[in-house]
Amino acid sequence: MGILFAMQDEAVRVGRELCLDDVVRVARYGQPVGLDSESVERVRRSRAYIERLLREGRVVYGVTTGFGKLAQVRISPDNTGLLQRNLLLSHAIGVGEPLPTEVVRAMMLLRAHSLALGYSGVREAVIQLLIEMLNRWVHPIVPSQGSVGASGDLAPLAHMCLPMIGEGTAEYNGTVMSGGQAMRMAGLEPIELEAKEGLALINGTQAMTAIGALTLYDAIELCTLADIAGAMSLEALKGSLKPFDPRVVAVRPHPGAIIVSENFRKLGVNSPIHKSHEHCDKVQDAYSLRCIPQVHGASRDALHHCKTVVEREINSVTDNPLVFVEEAVISAGNFHGQPVALAMDYAKIAIAELANISERRIEYLLDPALSGLPAFLAREGGLNSGLMISQYTAASLVSENKVLAHPASVDSIPTSANQEDHVSMGATAARQARMILENARWVLAIEFVVAAQALEFHKPLEPGPGVKSALSAIRTVVPPLETDRLLTPDVEAVRTLMCSGAIRQAVESAIGKLG
Repeated sequence: MGILFAMQDEAVRVGRELCLDDVVRVARYGQPVGLDSESVERVRRSRAYIERLLREGRVVYGVTTGFGKLAQVRISPDNTGLLQRNLLLSHAIGVGEPLPTEVVRAMMLLRAHSLALGYSGVREAVIQLLIEMLNRWVHPIVPSQGSVGASGDLAPLAHMCLPMIGEGTAEYNGTVMSGGQAMRMAGLEPIELEAKEGLALINGTQAMTAIGALTLYDAIELCTLADIAGAMSLEALKGSLKPFDPRVVAVRPHPGAIIVSENFRKLGVNSPIHKSHEHCDKVQDAYSLRCIPQVHGASRDALHHCKTVVEREINSVTDNPLVFVEEAVISAGNFHGQPVALAMDYAKIAIAELANISERRIEYLLDPALSGLPAFLAREGGLNSGLMISQYTAASLVSENKVLAHPASVDSIPTSANQEDHVSMGATAARQARMILENARWVLAIEFVVAAQALEFHKPLEPGPGVKSALSAIRTVVPPLETDRLLTPDVEAVRTLMCSGAIRQAVESAIGKLG
């Protein structure tokens, strides 16, 4: 999506509380990263405690023992560094298409931040190296598949950390090369891991949280675009603004519905089209128009709940074992991704519903028996098919979303010889949410194209200033459909316009800020 906030001059500081916008600034727009000065002492004390336990010969999981089912195997002090290196190498067995660069950057930021909170027992140098990789644009290549979302996102995080030890592959200045070469070209030296550090780097939920954070940021923005597209369709179909009356949502005051209704009142104000049918004999619109506040609003509320969960996770320590200085080293379950998994499954449903109701409005606009407009919005139907097949594409996308929306978190499969016998599948849920988001963007882009064409048939009547501004923005990249032409470029152009923020900005410049 477009930049909807001002970039900050100072660096985003890990070890200090972060929000969703901070993640987007670093991951997507390259905001510099630094280490919070107040966290440095916490990190040093945590590391000193680990080193003391080593000197005392204590048994500490993942420090002087093997991992998972091998936790009973003692490791000699001389091999603690090799143990950590072997951990990264053996766990980097992900498959599939690489994660997008922005997701990898978010992962790196979130891992550095979790370590900087001071409960993981790593050296400051480990955190600083992750920060320098971000600031110098060294991006590890991370396969997207292979995490079960408990014991952390082990495989993705292991791949992310390989260049830190001179292994794996990475992208530097747009070129993929060996991890060691990328580090050298960026002026960075790989690090020799010491006790606990490899485990601390990969035991966490940062892959699912990174994907989830960026997906939620874009999905929340998509809610407003869905309102704009719905308002265009409402005018094109001569639907009523009465369901958006503030008295309606006041007696069922869900926050999202209140925002949606207010958006529609702003978008529909002073509309000649709305005014033209104020006293028609139509009693009620179809649900896909009349129930927009309830449907769009519920998605907004769901996504804001998911944002709260993910922001809490961003600022959490998800390592194992946890280092409580001068008190204990505790093996526990903060690495388990269930909170994020459930939130992302919920987000999947919320995003899919924006597309579901949009597809229904597309069909409504194209069916002459429902719309009162020419069939498929063709100027010379029969010779031209118009936008007939746009609904097919939308139907295909929403049907795919229904499969993807099945909750990943209800599935669990044991790992590590049944030592790790319940897992979250949180990374799968987050990846599926991202896929649903992409499908929903396409569906809404189709609705924008179809609604814009439908509004052509109301001329010389014009829509209100808000919808007119959205229509004008669309017309800068997509001309009215006079005769059949290749239509995929039209949808692609509108999708690009949506993601740039141009449609929302055009509307808000005319009618003020939308919720």
